[in-house]
Amino acid sequence: MDVSRLRFSRFAQSVKGSSAWYTPNEMSTNTYSLSGYGDMIADQIRIEAFSEALRRAIRPGTVVADIGTGPGIMAVLACQLGASRVFAIEASDVIQVAREIAAANKCEDKIVFFEDLSTKVSIPVQADVILSDLRGILPLFQSHIPSISDARRRLLAPGGTLIARKDKIWAAVVEAPEAYSKIVDPWQRNPLGQNLASPQRRLLNEFRKARVKPEQLLTKPQIWATLDYFTIENPNVRGTLQWTAERSGTGHGILVWFDMELADGVGFSTGPAAPETVYGAAFFPWLEPVPLTLKQKLCVELEAKLIDNDYFWRWTTQTESPEITGKAAVRFEQSQLHGAVISLAKLHKMESDYIPQLSAEGLIRRRALDLMDGKTSLENIARRLSIEFPGRFIRWQQALTFASLISNENGR
Repeated sequence: MDVSRLRFSRFAQSVKGSSAWYTPNEMSTNTYSLSGYGDMIADQIRIEAFSEALRRAIRPGTVVADIGTGPGIMAVLACQLGASRVFAIEASDVIQVAREIAAANKCEDKIVFFEDLSTKVSIPVQADVILSDLRGILPLFQSHIPSISDARRRLLAPGGTLIARKDKIWAAVVEAPEAYSKIVDPWQRNPLGQNLASPQRRLLNEFRKARVKPEQLLTKPQIWATLDYFTIENPNVRGTLQWTAERSGTGHGILVWFDMELADGVGFSTGPAAPETVYGAAFFPWLEPVPLTLKQKLCVELEAKLIDNDYFWRWTTQTESPEITGKAAVRFEQSQLHGAVISLAKLHKMESDYIPQLSAEGLIRRRALDLMDGKTSLENIARRLSIEFPGRFIRWQQALTFASLISNENGR
């Protein structure tokens, strides 16, 4: 039985919810709160960098494609800077807010909105500038790289500009007792005195947003990966990091952040030495704190693999014995697979020899889909469902709500 791929796709949503802040953007059709977009707009470092990059790129007559436009702030700015046409692409419902903002700023005649994923959109003329910010805590997030690669090939005019152009991803070993305690303390110091080692270990196989000070780094930062969006194709990244401890201390894991390049001399960092931004940095904890001595050697293999629109992370850590050169003192093998929570019953349903059967709810859903024939209104579909499944729908209006949800998910 090969269930690994199925496991990855099914636990990804819980991983995102517990360990990562992520930017509302065109890669998901979920509805995000406007306050989340407000946090992005309030990030002065981010806004100033993207604004300056746009100012340098836009000339009268420039055509811009804004992938993941969100509430449309940058699409409107592109118009105000002189763009003749802006294609604003957004799959979520916030595109309605973008339309309202465009109208309020008298830019609606220059902006063409596409309510879909960029990979499904065709524009009438190629863009001179493609603008996007499809990242979360790290740039390796959902379909960021496939989306940019596709847009570069299909939507960008020859010689056109990408904003952002490049991300450098850095890593360092960090002494972060506060961030580590937030993970383990509820399970180690629970008031019931119970053994809660199992959930603690799961949580130590997830990364989470963190903020640390530069003096908390135990090693010099190293570049783990460089993402050049003018050439990148492969969304998967794997690399080995080798360090020598710069001082004695207790290592709690590795901190990973990025430096974004938007134009020549324009960009910002999310690292410990830089001002705080909305993105933050990613803390990959170890299974236990590790005492480190000056000049002690460490090696971490870090891998990010895109599976079914979500990244699966794995990190393997090995430290050299401070007494015996070449002898391993500590070795941890960690991955988000080890942090996944999937019941045995659900795993059984993933087996290749499992014979599935529709539940009562599945039968109703199938009937609703059958009735969506392109000729029958939602009201008539709902009335049919309420007659055929009276135990499920007391009133036909309940069936209408159900049918509307099915239509939004599967209709066109």
